[in-house]
Amino acid sequence: MTLEIRKNGDEVLRKKTVKIKDPLDKEVQSLISEMLETMRSANGLGLAAPQIGKSIRLCVIEERGETFVLINPQITAKSKTKIIMEEGCLSFPGEFFEINRPEEVKVRYIDEKGIAKKIKADGLLGRALQHEIDHLDGVLIIDRIKKSRKSKIQK
Repeated sequence: MTLEIRKNGDEVLRKKTVKIKDPLDKEVQSLISEMLETMRSANGLGLAAPQIGKSIRLCVIEERGETFVLINPQITAKSKTKIIMEEGCLSFPGEFFEINRPEEVKVRYIDEKGIAKKIKADGLLGRALQHEIDHLDGVLIIDRIKKSRKSKIQK
């Protein structure tokens, strides 16, 4: 079942999410499947729970054929080197922004089987991890744009 993706302006996108107590809970497990289906049908790279109206620390990412389900993810380290890349967001359909982010991150999370994991990523996956974890903290892509460009974007 595909879910409605919330768009910029929806207040749920600005809320800080709460941790998931039981990753194996039936509701959480079913939400994971629905989020993956929704992300794929929207041709997205990632999707965070707030984007489908749920204020919980859950996001999914698919990159190079590999699927990542991240429950309660936390960035534990960021490289000092930053790079600017164009990013899009399913909550800002058809819009792309130049965003400056750390080149590499380390993330600790729990997978869909309830197993604690760590990942070190750069490139597109590293960027997607940062983007989706931002969503879990109520931070949107427009918050990361240089202030000089913001005035042109905000209405």
